[in-house]
Amino acid sequence: MALGYLRNLDPNRVKFQLIVDEDSNSIPYEEVERLGGKIHVVPPYQKIGEHMKAVKKVFEVEQFDVLFAMNNTMNVFPLYLAKKCGIKVRISESLSMAAKTEWKKSLMKQVLKHFSHCFCNYYVACGKDCGVFQFGNKTFKEGKVEIFKTCIDAKANTFDKELRDETRKKFGWEHKVVYGFIGRFAVQKNPLFLIEIFKEIRKRRDNAQFVIIGAGNLENQMLNLVDEYGIKDNVSWLGRREDIRQFYNAFDAFVLPSRYEGLPVVGLESQASGLPVFFSDAITEEASVCELGHFISLNKTASEWAETIITETDKNIPQRRGHEDDLINGGYDAVAETERLTNYWINAVAEQTKH
Repeated sequence: MALGYLRNLDPNRVKFQLIVDEDSNSIPYEEVERLGGKIHVVPPYQKIGEHMKAVKKVFEVEQFDVLFAMNNTMNVFPLYLAKKCGIKVRISESLSMAAKTEWKKSLMKQVLKHFSHCFCNYYVACGKDCGVFQFGNKTFKEGKVEIFKTCIDAKANTFDKELRDETRKKFGWEHKVVYGFIGRFAVQKNPLFLIEIFKEIRKRRDNAQFVIIGAGNLENQMLNLVDEYGIKDNVSWLGRREDIRQFYNAFDAFVLPSRYEGLPVVGLESQASGLPVFFSDAITEEASVCELGHFISLNKTASEWAETIITETDKNIPQRRGHEDDLINGGYDAVAETERLTNYWINAVAEQTKH
């Protein structure tokens, strides 16, 4: 999501650096360097003492004008250091919420969100639900939370039939109906239920192909379920990939039964490419930008999910087209939003310089 903005920055107006935990997936060193940025790798926040020491050192050396903290309720820690080091503009962004099923993680979020007003002087969220969750309804209603939606390059992600045909041929999916998932194999994404849904689809469709892209700590449990349900021959397990656009085009449906989310990038990119997306009802309605966004209750069975997915997917296949205009008109285009975010930063610096 950060890269969606950074790729469109005017280097004459903004210089950027990223502070990244060393256990982060796929740190984009080459791209950031090409964009004129710099990456600082620090110990993960689980080693909070080492993490704080390293971040403080970066702040002291670099003397930033703006800290844009993008780690939700954990933002309180770098924001504290930023204030201590004299960074004038300290922005806290809320990008996700919490789920009762991840009680330890959720408990930490519920505790830390009460400190969300400490040390920062600007509030940002990717959508209303996330803004209210982290900063409170009062702060949101007072207009203190600025919404900068999750954004993508809408035109670059539009439907490409040639790429679709090429990718499906490469993977042997020409005569399949392809149901896909791209994401972390973590409790938040509900991947074990995803496998159940795929099992139910396979019962109803002999030509179903399931494509799973990603990595995470639930991988072995997912693989065990694939074996147990007897759908191994229908699953393409592709691991972590960077060449994602081809798969949006090759898929016929995208399934995202998450227990909670902010505003998922994969959902936006899928819709731009004309791909129907099946969200859980735990995901904000803002994730649907056109008729391709479908919400299904997590209280429904995997069988009920399968029925809806099959019906809506079959409707869309013969009329597949790009929906980039819907995303641009809805404010999800990276080019336009980056200009607005740049002005937000510059105005905040000017405002704080007056004080």
